[in-house]
Amino acid sequence: MSGKIIAIVIVVCAAVAAGWMYYLQVYGYYYNVTSVPGQDVLLVRQDSQVSEPILYTAFEAIDADSSPIRYRACFETSLTPDELKAKYVVQPAGEPRVAPGWFECFDAEAIGEAIESGALTVYLGEKNIFYGVDRVVGIGADGRGWVWHELNECGHKEYDGTVVGEECPARP
Repeated sequence: MSGKIIAIVIVVCAAVAAGWMYYLQVYGYYYNVTSVPGQDVLLVRQDSQVSEPILYTAFEAIDADSSPIRYRACFETSLTPDELKAKYVVQPAGEPRVAPGWFECFDAEAIGEAIESGALTVYLGEKNIFYGVDRVVGIGADGRGWVWHELNECGHKEYDGTVVGEECPARP
């Protein structure tokens, strides 16, 4: 009889732990980002290599303190693709990470497919927003846009154990 009770206790504890881990991964660490008009969506200019705000509306964002790559945002802009490409630094590629299901405006699979098909252009938003992490912005021809964080070359080296080298800034 006591073996059954111990087994039940173990199963209940495992179920509670699994439920708690799921909650922490999907909901627990995330928080809504308070919008700061004129500062939420930035792009790096080609001529100065400095980030500047662009015109945007309908901004929504989430972030988490547990990782520098958990930031996700959605917005709309009235700027045309030609205006953007002429003035801002285009990234060669982008790979958005999956957002929690409850953050409905950010569909990483659809964004990734739009990047691959050329329907979405990815721009550099801010370089080294955290050590080894850049903020990138994807904007479609329809004016819808998304923001996420990606590891840059220094970040890839830092996290895979490769020697970082002198070309990367000093780690804070």
